[in-house]
Amino acid sequence: MEPRTPRTSELLAAIASAEGDERIYFGDLTVAMRNRAFGILFLLFGIPNCLPMPPGIPVICGIIVALIAAQMVMGRDNLWLPQFLAKRSFARKDLQRIVTKAEPWIQWVERFAKPRLSVFADARSRRIVGIVGLILGLALLLPIPIIGNIPLGIPICILGLGLVERDGAVILAGYIATSLGLLITAGLGYLIFQGALAIF
Repeated sequence: MEPRTPRTSELLAAIASAEGDERIYFGDLTVAMRNRAFGILFLLFGIPNCLPMPPGIPVICGIIVALIAAQMVMGRDNLWLPQFLAKRSFARKDLQRIVTKAEPWIQWVERFAKPRLSVFADARSRRIVGIVGLILGLALLLPIPIIGNIPLGIPICILGLGLVERDGAVILAGYIATSLGLLITAGLGYLIFQGALAIF
């Protein structure tokens, strides 16, 4: 009997709870996850945009998501990080806090997620996911206040989960969530622009 493939929530929990240094380096994280790094890192850097975070976090997440997505568009099998980013680290306790908050939602989606509709989850289709992820990552750089980052963070998480679970249906749901998220973000941007015109 073949060993069961760990679910996304199990992978995240294992990464967060693994014994070791109090800080986790991006480079070590990428090496440990190998070919699953694209989906997992989409999740890890999508989740903070769905939670209350200090200003500046969405910009950092957006840059990293865009970098990951660009490599997917290029068709890379393994994720590469520049040295300045690979040597950056974050506190393990911060990752544990994020994973703990997101775990119930991820586990809920996992009840329905399974390998299917492979035409939307194969290596060729990952380029399309990369294009969508690149758009979302760049959109996170925009200074949209209040709920501006949540509509963008949710589709990034859905796409990441679909990649890890190799579930084309979840990836399709991520495309739908992306369309809605970009519409909401564009609408908020338009309202802010109109408000600024009215003031000045």
